[in-house]
Amino acid sequence: MLPARAQFPQGFLFGTATSAYQIEGHAFGGAGRTHWDDFAETPGNVVRAETGARACDHYHRWAEDLDLIAAANLDVYRFSASWARVLPQGRGAPNPEGLDFYDRLVDGMVDRGLKPALTLYHWELPSALADLGGWRNRDIAGWFADYTEVLMRRIGDRVWSTAPINEPWCVGWLSHFLGIHAPGLRDIRATARAMHHVLLAHGRAIEVMRGLGVPNLGAVCNLEWADPDGASPEAAAAAARYDAIYNRWFLGGIFHGEYPALALQGLGPHMPANWQDDMALISAPVDWCGLNYYTRKLIAPDPGPWPHTAEVEGPLPRTQMGWEIFPEGLEWFLLRTQAEYSRGLPIFITENGMASPSPFQDPERTDYIGQHLAAVQRAIAQGANVQGYYCWSMFDNYEWSLGYEKRFGLVHVDFDSLKRTPKASYHALTRALARNG
Repeated sequence: MLPARAQFPQGFLFGTATSAYQIEGHAFGGAGRTHWDDFAETPGNVVRAETGARACDHYHRWAEDLDLIAAANLDVYRFSASWARVLPQGRGAPNPEGLDFYDRLVDGMVDRGLKPALTLYHWELPSALADLGGWRNRDIAGWFADYTEVLMRRIGDRVWSTAPINEPWCVGWLSHFLGIHAPGLRDIRATARAMHHVLLAHGRAIEVMRGLGVPNLGAVCNLEWADPDGASPEAAAAAARYDAIYNRWFLGGIFHGEYPALALQGLGPHMPANWQDDMALISAPVDWCGLNYYTRKLIAPDPGPWPHTAEVEGPLPRTQMGWEIFPEGLEWFLLRTQAEYSRGLPIFITENGMASPSPFQDPERTDYIGQHLAAVQRAIAQGANVQGYYCWSMFDNYEWSLGYEKRFGLVHVDFDSLKRTPKASYHALTRALARNG
């Protein structure tokens, strides 16, 4: 059972989220090649070497998809634009078809009464920029600023909110230290540079959009609650290091202009020269804070190289991803983020949801959403300025290195016929959000 709209503060916004490469179909409309295409076509990186070439074919079916979002009584559609669709080489001449597509898409949201919540980058780096070092190259901040200006001059007058970069931890650590996402590196020097340059790019994009007069600018960070595995001081220290790298690095950079000492112990020697000079730009004020939350991790000490952490399997129920279901972590993060970082700014849960193999009847997803909405209500009751909740994801889609195997959608997508079928969780959410109460 999901709480009804009327059980939240007046004006609280409900939405859903997707990303460009995961749903659009990158083989259409003049889009350029991305490092995800390269990564996926390399054996062993992605399940069945699947790519986003067709995905959900949202590029052609966007009107039908927006109808489904509006029919669910949602207020906000959080979507992303593809850098390589707008600028196929990452720089230089824009792609008119790409700009026209995002023009139509935003107009379609506005026509249906949906608030367009734009993310400028959700991981699909143009291959031409990857050739130049990608996120390891400081110049990427300028390239990203130029892309921001091209796109926002076209659609910035109609978007309701904008965040430059989705989940910078995934751009920096997951992709350059763990090697699980494109470009698939396992290199601490590359990691330190990527984790700094992604925030420098964030700062430059904010600067550009302020100059254009674009309102309602924010930042979206993914957070993962870290509990120590056991009561030893060593376990507590390991969990604190994990927390510093995963959760505090990016919030600390954006809201305090500083990185946590526990993370700099390992990354500091590999940081680009004079990185401290960038922190004023990185920490330029934003208007809201977005949190993506899914799970927690149990962390044990590890005798190997820094960061000396190891993930331990926990006892809680798990999603299809193998992630523990831990709604208390969302409540605690909302309270901690407000107390230590956002300091009264509006907070939005910009992603929360679960992967489940159930094709149409998915009570476990409805239960997951209900548990996390209850956590949001508890945080609000304790004073957290939470103003919205967006479910990930509207559609089953391309789940990165896991291909089309893991399904997060409120709407089932048959990846052969591309037929959309709303799941039971979609209908439960639609009923809960009915504006007549």
